[in-house]
Amino acid sequence: MKKTDLFPSYKKVLFYLTFCFFLTSCGISKSVKHIPDVKHYSLEIPDVSRINDSTFSYKQNYLTKNRQQLWELYIKGNPLQLGYNNGALTQNLMQKQEDIFFSKVEGFVPSKFRQRLLRGFLKWYNRKMYLNVREDYQAELYGLSQYSSDQYDFIAPKYLRSLYLHGAHDIGHAMQDLAMVGCSSLAVWNENTEDGDLLIGRNFDFYVGDDFAKNKLVEFVQPEEGIPYMSVSWPGMLGVVSGMNKEGITVTINAGKSKIPWMAKTPISLVTREILQFAGNIEEAIAIAKKRKVFVSESILVGSAHDKNAVIIEVSPKNFGVYKVHNTSRVLCTNHFQSDAYKDDRRNQKHIKESHSEYRYEKLQELVQEEKKITPEKMASILRNTSGLHNKSIGYGNEKALNQLLAHHAVIFSPQKKLVWVSSNPYQLGEFVCYDLNEVFSGKPLSQSLQAKTGLNIARDPFADSEEFGYYEQSKMLGREISEASENKDILLSDDLIPYYQSMNPDFWLVYYQSGKYYYHKKEYPKAKIAFDKALTKEITTVPDRENVEKYLRKTLKKLK
Repeated sequence: MKKTDLFPSYKKVLFYLTFCFFLTSCGISKSVKHIPDVKHYSLEIPDVSRINDSTFSYKQNYLTKNRQQLWELYIKGNPLQLGYNNGALTQNLMQKQEDIFFSKVEGFVPSKFRQRLLRGFLKWYNRKMYLNVREDYQAELYGLSQYSSDQYDFIAPKYLRSLYLHGAHDIGHAMQDLAMVGCSSLAVWNENTEDGDLLIGRNFDFYVGDDFAKNKLVEFVQPEEGIPYMSVSWPGMLGVVSGMNKEGITVTINAGKSKIPWMAKTPISLVTREILQFAGNIEEAIAIAKKRKVFVSESILVGSAHDKNAVIIEVSPKNFGVYKVHNTSRVLCTNHFQSDAYKDDRRNQKHIKESHSEYRYEKLQELVQEEKKITPEKMASILRNTSGLHNKSIGYGNEKALNQLLAHHAVIFSPQKKLVWVSSNPYQLGEFVCYDLNEVFSGKPLSQSLQAKTGLNIARDPFADSEEFGYYEQSKMLGREISEASENKDILLSDDLIPYYQSMNPDFWLVYYQSGKYYYHKKEYPKAKIAFDKALTKEITTVPDRENVEKYLRKTLKKLK
């Protein structure tokens, strides 16, 4: 080996070691040793009774799996007891969720050395988070974390790891250019609904893989202080991404365009949790959001039975706005800001121009106009819509569609009636299960109250059992296979595989782009050109995506000269 080959490697090692030292020594010692003070809370360690394979209980706390394969959790108590009850009942599910999440991280960062760097970075990055999280939520998180897996203690102690995971969702939103999120939500009332009541729908398009979304958790929480509420998320999550309280306040979150933040503060899901637990109207919700320091940009659509209205609270590290509609009875929300506070924000303007947010916003407008008097069933139809503007076929899985066929869940709220409908797998296509919060928090036996409104369930979408849906699922798997083959020169695919792959989802630009990249890397430039040309005739998701296709086409044309 030449001496010149060693020097760059030496510099890299020196840089990494210096970087690690920097990360692990910049004011983090206090945060990594922090444990919340929980001594003033009474606690009874839960002794969980196993009723059957999918039903568990401890006193009035309860976990069961319903016919639609949704897990339903009911917990009550002081903050510490809530955490313990949650952890004791969901331990197996929570540990499985940890396995899925951390195996995903390991897939992104396979190098052990870089994993150590990442652990150092997490400690540094999250060094101030505990100062920005309510003490009662820290106590609850501490109780929950006692049931986390021992397997990942090398990443961080259980409590800190649980705290970090609540910020992971925000980082996913900040890095939305990696296609992790693209949520859509809407609220309609008065002349826009059949009975004039407020009706809210949302798709939560946070994607960390199919396995992550398998164990959906519908959580009903009766805290010692504050308002009982429900939320939909996953085991191990005490924050709220979609939820409604017993007073008829609803919250849903949609990512805005963020800078990648340099320090974690209050996770957005804990801000929305606080709104649900302590707000009875829109003004109280705004006041709670305004006093919290967040570290990403987010739209919080808040609906209120008390106000019979909905607004969007738009938060970011350096700005705050509230979008209220006038002379209309509908609020639409995708992934860009609409309030006056952000009208001159260049990052937001660029996002509107280059992303798929504005396209989905226009699609929501189109569907609300078409549907007129919206019912819960019609709301489900809107959330399940896979077409583009003017009913154009844009391919299944296109992020310009309201239904991108990757949603973790969809939810429909009727705040005045205190009804909520939660989608079941696959995505938002399965049966929507209806719950009545008046019944759930009535004190009746949970086996009765949780099933009180099954007659109002919304039927499974026939598309979920169609040949086209089967083709889409198959094309997703083939897409991963083709991407892997593009990056590995030793993998060669059969001649008929790519045409077959394209036939599975023929209106989707991505299948032609991935095909073109495979052909390009295998030096089959005439076939690559045909594929890239075809991709450019389709509805491409974003301006950067189109530029990528055009760049590959230019490179291909040079090779053909």
